[in-house]
Amino acid sequence: MFELEERTYLYLLILLPILVVIFLYNLYWKRRKQREFGDSELVSKLSPDRSVFKHSVKFAIVLLALAGLIIALVNPRIGTKMETVKREGIDIIFAIDVSKSMLAEDVAPSRLEKSKQITSQIINQLGADRIGIVAYAGSAFPVLPITTDYSVAKMFLQGMNPGMVSSQGTSLNDAIDMAVEMFGKDKSTSKLLIMISDGEDHSAGADDAAAEARKAGLKIITIGVGTERGGPIPLRQNGVVQTFQRDNNNEVVISKLNRATLEEIAKNSGGGFIDGTSTAAVVTYVNKAMGNIEKNEFESMEMTDFESQFQWFIALSFVLLLIDIFLLERKTAWLKKLNLFNEKQ
Repeated sequence: MFELEERTYLYLLILLPILVVIFLYNLYWKRRKQREFGDSELVSKLSPDRSVFKHSVKFAIVLLALAGLIIALVNPRIGTKMETVKREGIDIIFAIDVSKSMLAEDVAPSRLEKSKQITSQIINQLGADRIGIVAYAGSAFPVLPITTDYSVAKMFLQGMNPGMVSSQGTSLNDAIDMAVEMFGKDKSTSKLLIMISDGEDHSAGADDAAAEARKAGLKIITIGVGTERGGPIPLRQNGVVQTFQRDNNNEVVISKLNRATLEEIAKNSGGGFIDGTSTAAVVTYVNKAMGNIEKNEFESMEMTDFESQFQWFIALSFVLLLIDIFLLERKTAWLKKLNLFNEKQ
């Protein structure tokens, strides 16, 4: 098993075909100038020791050395063995509202970006817990199945936006049902659902879904993002606000935080509600709530003892560049005697 630690540097490999094109064009240009200078046979007689192929060999060596350095930057790593790692923690799913109302900027920089900040900060405080992510608007779908890979979770988190869900609105009950489905029927594991939303529920049945979740052993913490004063929903194009969301009467829609709905969901599941204005306060509240939840021991298979292999590619590149230095462009005496290219007249 192996992994590439810095995959971004693979884009540098695009330089290789570009250099090949430049090299071929340079050969074409040189030959054209030589024909303008005089007869090609006469030119070759004037420089009898000039090799016709070593120039290309030297270029190929430099190209391979450059490829080796790029791969060294990528740093391939080889894992030596799989190990069963025992951990103690709980299973947590973050259900994040990605409806258009979450674009309102009554909370800086926006409700959705604030939700991402809160989620990221909570993840930073976790230890051995497993996490998953659900996105929801008019419907819900799993963004990330339950995992212990926090870096992957943060990567998926940053990519969340209203365009992820085709049906708009806010269906809190769909988000709860999706989380219950992702957790599975194993009642031996402690489960926590953290819902982040402005509470504008456009569906029915959220309270019933929360009650059913409680029966399945699932607690729900709801985090309200937004203000009761509310704010308009900006519609952007290329990052610039063009207009604001309007209703059927062409009036600007003002989206407001609906605390009551979120509080009721938390109450019906045996969880709790907190206002998301202060990220630090939310993280403290969640940590305290998690401290009251029984931790479970679970096992996961992980590749261990990954060893970096970049040094081999650096060494190869160094050797190739050393060869290039000592490889002269004039003909090699013993190769000249073999007359491999019928260069003797």
